[in-house]
Amino acid sequence: METENKGQELETASATLAEGMHFIGNIESFRWDLDAKEDAGGVGVGPQPPRLLLLAMAGCTGMDVISILRKKRQQVSGLNVVVQGRRAEQHLKVYTHINMLYQVRGNNIDPQAVERAIELSTTRYCPVIGMLGKVAEVTTRYEIEEETELRPVR
Repeated sequence: METENKGQELETASATLAEGMHFIGNIESFRWDLDAKEDAGGVGVGPQPPRLLLLAMAGCTGMDVISILRKKRQQVSGLNVVVQGRRAEQHLKVYTHINMLYQVRGNNIDPQAVERAIELSTTRYCPVIGMLGKVAEVTTRYEIEEETELRPVR
C-alpha cells in the first residue's frame, strides 16, 4: 500500500459561492465558473463540476501523449482528446464508463507509436486516469489524420 508523501506540498483548490448555484473556482491564479444543471438551480454560467474531471482527464493524457510522440520524433501537427463519460443513475452518480478518443494529425504518424503513447499514459503517467480508472471502465481508441503539409505544434 502506498503511503502519503508528507514532504510533498499540499495542492489547493477553492470554490466560492457567487449566487444561486454558481460558484467561482480558483486554483492558484486561475479562475473557473462552475454551475449546476438548470433543473438543480443552475443558470448556465459554467460547467458542472463532474465534467471538469473529464476535462482534467483529456488534458492530462493529452500532455502525456504529445510528449511521448515528440520524443519518438513523430511529426504531429495536432492532437485532440475527446473524453465522454457515462454516470450511474443512483447517487453518488459517479462515472461508470469513460471513453477516450485521441485524434492525432500529422505526417507519417506511426500507429504503433500512438498506441504505445496511449498505453504509457493510461497505465503509468496520467494520475487522473489512475484515479478515475478505479471506479469507471476506461476505454481508448485513436484516429490518425494524415496531413500532406506539416504544421508543427509547439
